[in-house]
This record gives sequence, structure tokens and C-alpha cells, in this order.
Amino acid sequence: MKHQQSGFTLVEIAIVLVIIGLLLGGVLKGQELINSAKAKSYAQDFRTIQAGLYGFQDRFKGIPGDLAGADTKITGATLASASGPLGNGQIGGAWDSAAGGDESCLAWQHMRLAGFLAGSTTVNCTTGDAYVQSNADGGRIGISSTPQMTLPTPMTGTYFICSTGVVGKIAKQLDTQLDDGNTVTGSFRVAEIAAPTTALLTANVLDANSYLVCLAF
Repeated sequence: MKHQQSGFTLVEIAIVLVIIGLLLGGVLKGQELINSAKAKSYAQDFRTIQAGLYGFQDRFKGIPGDLAGADTKITGATLASASGPLGNGQIGGAWDSAAGGDESCLAWQHMRLAGFLAGSTTVNCTTGDAYVQSNADGGRIGISSTPQMTLPTPMTGTYFICSTGVVGKIAKQLDTQLDDGNTVTGSFRVAEIAAPTTALLTANVLDANSYLVCLAF
């Protein structure tokens, strides 16, 4: 007896394709929502730190990390012992300094003890320590008055907030939200982590790669 071979009908195949399309659409939409949430988190980091610095300046008439007499004006504060003269309105030291005496390292402790930021006040600027300010992906955030991304044209500003480990797709979103949408001009720039002094053209910022981003203000 000859057995008839069974198979999928066109209707069944069409239903399967529709289901696959819906699943893929859901995954992509979910990823888009995650990226959007991260971009908002990164943008909020910059705004919160700016607000914290200005609030600190208004209360103490000085800059966190750079405040002369910080150890007597703020209970538990450590006085900076390196990276520039105190009280000059500049945050001395690199944005990612590991030196506990640098103003850029101590700025976090001063703002936290004063109630402008949350986090550990036990100074340890070694990357990976709980004291180090970090972004949504665990990358380091830092603040300094040392000019960042000086090429091809210098960033202008008194303070620079930098955040590392930011994927290109989000970095470009941040530039649109916070600046002019061009990663090589304006107050917001994007650079290779291995080449932090040179801003990249927007077309060269790849969505899946990780970058260093900095905001001047």
C-alpha cells in the first residue's frame, strides 16, 4: 500500500513565519527599550554630577576636591594633597586618577559627604573599587579640569565629565540628547578608549564598540 507523505501547508508555514516575525520584533523592541533606558541613565549621570558640583559650589563657595579647608568644613572629608593648588577653582588630576590625594579622586568624597551624591566615602580610586563612580554598564565615570579630547579641536570648558565603556549606539544618542549630534564637535565628544585625546567622526563610531565619552561644561 502506498502511503501519502504529509507536509506543511502554506497556511501553516505562513503562521510559523508570522510567529517568528513577532518574536524577532519583540526581541528587537526589547533591545531598543534597554538601549533607550541606558542612554537616559548615562544622560542622568552627567546632569546629576553637574548639579552636585554647582550645589556644592553654592554651599561651600568652592569646588569639590579643590576646596581649601575641606577637612574642617566637611566632617570626615580628606584634604587633597596633590594635583594642584587648593582653592583655584580647578579640579586637578586626571579624570581616571588612581591617586587618593588627587582633587579629581577626592571630588567624589566631598560631594557625597555633603549629600549631593550617593556612594562610598572611603577613598579608593582604584578602578573596580566601590568608591569609584560608575555608569550603567560598570564603566568608570570621572571628573577633572584637565582638557579632554584636544584633537582635532580642543573642547572648551572648566570641567570635564568622562564615562568609559559606552557602546557606540548609545554614545551617539547621548550626543544628540546633550549636544549637537556631532561626536567630533561641541561640548560632548566620543573617542577610542585607547586614543582618548582624539574625538571620532560620527560615521566612525560603530554601534557595537565601546568608547570613552566626555562632556565639557
